[in-house]
Amino acid sequence: MLSAEPIIYGLIFISVLVLVEGAYLLVFGKSISLNNRVNRRLQMLDKGTQRQEVLAKLRKEMDQHMKSRSVPLYSLLADRAQKAAIAFTPKQLMLIMVLVSFVAFFGLSAGTEATLPVRIVMGIVMGVGGVFMWVNFKAKKRLGMIEEQLPDAVELMVRSLRVGHPFSSAISIVSKEIQDPLATEFGIIADEATYGRDIGEALKHMAERLDMQDLRFLAVAVAIQQQSGGNLAEILEGLAKVIRARFRLFRKVKAITAEAQWSGKFLSGFPLGALIVIQITDPHYYDDVLDHPWFIPACFIVGIFLALNLIVMRILVNIKV
Repeated sequence: MLSAEPIIYGLIFISVLVLVEGAYLLVFGKSISLNNRVNRRLQMLDKGTQRQEVLAKLRKEMDQHMKSRSVPLYSLLADRAQKAAIAFTPKQLMLIMVLVSFVAFFGLSAGTEATLPVRIVMGIVMGVGGVFMWVNFKAKKRLGMIEEQLPDAVELMVRSLRVGHPFSSAISIVSKEIQDPLATEFGIIADEATYGRDIGEALKHMAERLDMQDLRFLAVAVAIQQQSGGNLAEILEGLAKVIRARFRLFRKVKAITAEAQWSGKFLSGFPLGALIVIQITDPHYYDDVLDHPWFIPACFIVGIFLALNLIVMRILVNIKV
C-alpha cells in the first residue's frame, strides 16, 4: 500500500512558497519584480509621486530590516531581507510566517494523520523555513543581477564622464538607462546627491548594505578621486576591467567546483530520498525496529553525519575570488 503523506508534505511546502510570492506580488504589483523592463523608481515617479517621497519610501524599504536585527529570531532573516530589498516590513514578514504556519498546520491536519505535536512542529518549520527560503532566493537573485549589471553601469559612467557630464549626472544616467535592481540603487544615490548627500558616502553605504566587494572598489575609487583628484574616467575604466576579470574568474571557479558541490548535495540527499521512496513503497518497512532502543539515536547520528558532509564539502569548494 502506497503512502501519500510524503507527497502531501511536499505539496504543502510548495504551496507555502507560492502563497508568499503571490501575496508579495498582490501587495506591490508587478513593478516589484526584478525582471520588469522599467525600473521601479521611474514607475513610481511616472505615477506622479513626488521625488522626495519616492526616495524616502525606497530608503525605508532598503534599510528597515537591519534596524530590526535585535528582534529575537528575526536577526537570522534580517541580513538576507535587506540584500533582497524586501518591501514587506519586518512586522509584516513575521506576520506572514505566522499565517503560512497556520496554513501549513491546517493543510497537514486535513491531508495527513500525523499527531498534533508533529503537525504543530512541521507547520512552524514550513512557515518559517518557507519564508526564509523565499527571502534567500530573492537575495541571491538580486545580488547576482547586480553583479552582472555593475560592469556595464561603470562603463556607462565612463562614457558619460568623457563627453563632459559631471559624476552626479553620470550616476543619474545609469539610473535611467539600465534595468533594475541596480537602476533603483543608483537612482537613490542620484536623488540623495540632489538633496546634498556626498556621493562617495552614498556609494559606500550601498556597498556595505549589499556587502559586495566590487561596489566597495567603486566607492573607494570615487572617494580617493574626490580627495586627491585625477581622471575619474580612467580610474573607472580600469575598475570596469577588474570587475569583469573577477566576474569571469568567479564563474570559472564556480564551474570547476560545481561537480564537488553537487556530489556533496547528492551524497547528503540520497539517503533522504531513499527514505522517502521506502516510506512510499512500503510504509511498514521499519515497523520491526521502531521500538529498538538504538533506532532513534541512530537516526540522529545519521542526520549529524549528513549535515557534517554538507558543511565539509561546502568548506572545501568555497573558494574566495
